[in-house]
Amino acid sequence: MKVSVIGTGYVGLVSGVCLAEKGHRVVCVDNDRTKIDMLNAAVPPIHENGLEALLKRNLHDRLEATTDLHRSVRETDLSLLAVGTPFDGAEIDLQYVRAAALQIGEALRSKDAYHTVVVKSTVVPGTTENIVLPLLEQGSGKKAGVHFGVGMNPEFLREGEAIQDFMFPDRIVLGGIDTGTMEALEELYAVFEGVDKLRTTPKTAEMIKYASNSLLATMISFSNEIGNLCAALGSIDVVEVMRGVHLDKRLSPILPGGNRIVPAFTTYLEAGCGFGGSCFPKDVKALIAHGKKAGRPMALLDAVIQVNESQPRQVLSLLRKHFPYFSGVRVAVLGLAFKPGTDDMRESPAIPIIRELLEERAEIRAYDPVAAGEARKLFGNSRIAYCDDLAQTLEEAEVVLLLTRWPEFQQLPIMLENVESPPLVIDGRRMLDKSGIVRYEGIGL
Repeated sequence: MKVSVIGTGYVGLVSGVCLAEKGHRVVCVDNDRTKIDMLNAAVPPIHENGLEALLKRNLHDRLEATTDLHRSVRETDLSLLAVGTPFDGAEIDLQYVRAAALQIGEALRSKDAYHTVVVKSTVVPGTTENIVLPLLEQGSGKKAGVHFGVGMNPEFLREGEAIQDFMFPDRIVLGGIDTGTMEALEELYAVFEGVDKLRTTPKTAEMIKYASNSLLATMISFSNEIGNLCAALGSIDVVEVMRGVHLDKRLSPILPGGNRIVPAFTTYLEAGCGFGGSCFPKDVKALIAHGKKAGRPMALLDAVIQVNESQPRQVLSLLRKHFPYFSGVRVAVLGLAFKPGTDDMRESPAIPIIRELLEERAEIRAYDPVAAGEARKLFGNSRIAYCDDLAQTLEEAEVVLLLTRWPEFQQLPIMLENVESPPLVIDGRRMLDKSGIVRYEGIGL
């Protein structure tokens, strides 16, 4: 199948490269010439495990990148609309979706063959049919469901694991306005055999995406609420509490032979310094706003956001127990990205923590395997020393703040074992064995 992907951000680029790997002919489209030049040079503009290898393997064979949206739409069978939908504080900003929909419509005006337009961007329920569809009709002068199809196909990609998630999905949600759209979506995903495919309406498909992310965010904030109570009560460790919760056979089923299955979702039931990224904070806030507009206040999700926004302060509170004032304190910050496997710092808990440290004139050394470049854009170079490795970051540190669950940080207890004056370690992700560190503080302890 010939596919055009409009937008080469995180979702669009991963989708385009993976569909090419699956055998489709794909054109990635973006109005950012710098991005397109990078892609045509086989240089991914984002960090994602496995992305560069797939890009190099498929480029100039089944994959190309261009700024020419009109030509791409005219020469393909189906377009995936994957532009950004930022949250402006009151609602999601649809300016990029609107602009792309109108341009796709204008391209369809001069195209005789049937074409399917599928929204891949995360948009609130009703957007595909009430906003995208009319703009496509306006731009093309044609009728949806007659001359072209319109659908919604949400993504369920975890940053850092996006290639794996796309290539081996747990579900594929297909939302279409008519039979023609559904047939095109079926053809697109026919190469994914043995995968549960849910066929539904665009509006329901849109809600599935928001409900999925909101559930996972709720699990994280629930765990953090319990962790904060454990810390307040004393003599309780949230790690042990959640370990006991996880042993419920409804969460980790026991097979007939006695072996226990530990589903990946239980990792969301672990306390830490909060969730971040481009999805959870934005999507939960957008659903809250959408609910209020519909006359349905979302009290539970409001609480999820409130708990999450307070979590970085838990790390700072643990630090103040030992250092009431941060001025001149030598702090090693381990982890800048909101999670391992990505350089994405959007809504990262590290941001408010570092800002407060800077305000109080702490001496900061920071290390992240891939996100230092993004951090420099946010904070600059003047008052943060960005280190090249873990050992350099720890030199002369009085405090170590562990903020991202990068696997290499598991080495920390061994690296500090023979240090004459061991630093205080504040484990914001509860990934270390507390008994292996002389001076240890952790969320929920």
